[in-house]
Amino acid sequence: MNIDNHPVVTREEWLQAREALLRREKAFTHERDRLSEERRALPWVRIDTPYFFDGPDGRESLADLFEGRSTLVIYHFMFGPGWQEGCPGCSFLADHIDGPNQHLKHHDVTLLCVSRAPLQEFQAFRKRMGWNFKWVSSHGSSFNYDFGVAARPEAIAAGTATYNYGTSNDPGEDMPGLSVFYRNQAGEIFHTYSTYARGLDLLVGAYNFLDLLPKGRDEKEIMDWMTYHDRYAEEPAKPHGCCAE
Repeated sequence: MNIDNHPVVTREEWLQAREALLRREKAFTHERDRLSEERRALPWVRIDTPYFFDGPDGRESLADLFEGRSTLVIYHFMFGPGWQEGCPGCSFLADHIDGPNQHLKHHDVTLLCVSRAPLQEFQAFRKRMGWNFKWVSSHGSSFNYDFGVAARPEAIAAGTATYNYGTSNDPGEDMPGLSVFYRNQAGEIFHTYSTYARGLDLLVGAYNFLDLLPKGRDEKEIMDWMTYHDRYAEEPAKPHGCCAE
């Protein structure tokens, strides 16, 4: 779409087009509600593997990560062993965690991040980014592999590595994702949901804003315009419209 040659109409014509789109938006909202119901109706898998993590409070089990709440949401943050910085895309998403967390923890939900790197390796990066959410390490366990966000080098070499419920043509040793767990009153833990790739879009509030704008996301490849929030160049605002050169 050439935005500079966009159709310009009268207010009455605009309202007619807007009302037509509103009908489609409402239908989409209702379909999204039905999809959410189907998501909640998925069967669960009991977790019997004794997963352990290293965090700010020391060694913790998966049950400990719930912090007394019934629901645990884990964002699988791409930060592999030996990395100096986290994945830029995961960092973009992580910028949207602290805000919701102010409310989720009061609604029986614990939201945190897990990475495969040893705990000490991402502390400097965490401090630099200024994040407050809990971030723990699964280093030395099979957790990332079991939940589809890590691939072993031999699987990548053999072309058998999987991601997003299928064989991946271009997998990495670490990949992004989100997993949800439920803990009942008996202390049993269940895996209820995981999503990957474009399924994570819903978590990125900046994208939800951009999708409302005339230029949309304005990217040739996903997230090709963004960087770490402390690295955006200080550039003067570019002129628009009649003031543009």
